Amino acid sequence: MKTKLVPLAIVLAVASSQAHAINEQYRKKLERSGCTQVSEMQGCDINKSKEENAKAGFAAPEVAAPSSAGAPGRHLIAKSDSGATVATIVIGTDGKVTVNGKEVPSKHAGGALHFQQGMITYTVQDNPDGESFWMDTDAGTKGGIVKQ
Repeated sequence: MKTKLVPLAIVLAVASSQAHAINEQYRKKLERSGCTQVSEMQGCDINKSKEENAKAGFAAPEVAAPSSAGAPGRHLIAKSDSGATVATIVIGTDGKVTVNGKEVPSKHAGGALHFQQGMITYTVQDNPDGESFWMDTDAGTKGGIVKQ
């Protein structure tokens, strides 16, 4: 009985350990390319420049995609706990929502606007002073959404 518990305990300990942050070289590639880990999974190329990725529709906060550049409405940034940009969000005056330059469906409920892109769910409060946030259900991470 005890011989079965030891390997099981080891397997559980390894499976439950948290993943650590990305390495320095990968972080530099993400910064140079303007990609995030999420946008990379959606096709953003970390081997290209911010400008090239912006032209392909992957907007970096410093380089807005043509579809969201100068767009009227609320301009927001989803930030991680470390301060890194997770996504740029534009809520147009017409109610349309874009995340990283791509339009996403949204719904209004409970005094907030809710929308999702990939595994990340965003909740933006109607009150600009309210606590807006994002949550990645796959990675188990979350963070705040602030005015750009």
